[in-house]
Amino acid sequence: MVTSRLLRTLSAFNRSARTWAPVPSRNAPSEAAQRLAPTSRSIDASQTQKLSLVSWNIDAFSSRPVARAKLILNHILDGPLKAPDIIFLQEVTSDVRAALLNDARVRAGLLVTDAEDQTSFEGVPFATMTLLSSARFTSDLDSQKEGDGIEEGRGRFMLGCVSRVTLPSKYGRDGLCVDIIPPTAPGTVFRLVNVHLDSLWHTLPYRVQQVKMLADLLREAGCGGGIIAGDFNAISPTDEKLVDENGLVDAWLALHGRVGSGVATWGVDVKRQDGPGPGRLDKVAMMGLKAEEMEVLRPGRIEVPRPGQESVEIPWSDHYGLRCTFTI
Repeated sequence: MVTSRLLRTLSAFNRSARTWAPVPSRNAPSEAAQRLAPTSRSIDASQTQKLSLVSWNIDAFSSRPVARAKLILNHILDGPLKAPDIIFLQEVTSDVRAALLNDARVRAGLLVTDAEDQTSFEGVPFATMTLLSSARFTSDLDSQKEGDGIEEGRGRFMLGCVSRVTLPSKYGRDGLCVDIIPPTAPGTVFRLVNVHLDSLWHTLPYRVQQVKMLADLLREAGCGGGIIAGDFNAISPTDEKLVDENGLVDAWLALHGRVGSGVATWGVDVKRQDGPGPGRLDKVAMMGLKAEEMEVLRPGRIEVPRPGQESVEIPWSDHYGLRCTFTI
């Protein structure tokens, strides 16, 4: 199957110009394969780099989406845990995108996909967005060579290609890919893939194709592996087998085992009259990486006024978030 890619950019906020400016991309995919193919001398196996990821489907359809998204962002950036190096968001609406791009914390410390235009949000109700810590990721080779933090596992990663890979999908879904190059393995690309797979029972054949295609992205020439995280919409027994069948490691199962496989990330705090019950729809899948820690992030609640009636409280999202720390 031919892989169709739409090249995108990561952007940093330019304070003097008061605008988001694209961060230079080092390589197109074909160039990465030719120039960054791993060699036995390019990888320093004695040094590992640790990264932390939060992935969260922020729920596009419940009331007060912008207010809820801001509360989730507060929890991610200013909550009890240290802010992560990588943030994957799913079900981001155009209004939520605008709110994220206007947030002072995002502008000060994060690199953001899809700041350059709204192409990824046209013709769909929502899209994915990826945000990276500017303290851990750079497009400046000299900055990476400085070596600060490498021995402590906190070195800066070089940024490679950013793209959206078109998936076979009923709903226009894609895989949002960011290539990163570790300071300890300058000849190898690792790929961060933010996903929201097709929803509902009848789209299972699409999800089967999607997971296979996403896993193949981590096997491309020059790629040493990576992480695929987000909403897998894993609602059937067949879905539960897809990660393993495609040579990926389910980070949650690797750390907590089958005994902990029943933890739900969707539908826990929402009363439903029909349809599937709570389930582990959201996942972190890996290849060539090692999961170190992982936990579920429970959303708080927000008040929703109702004219002529008492207000109600709903969760920030119908999904729980996932936080995973891993090493390269």
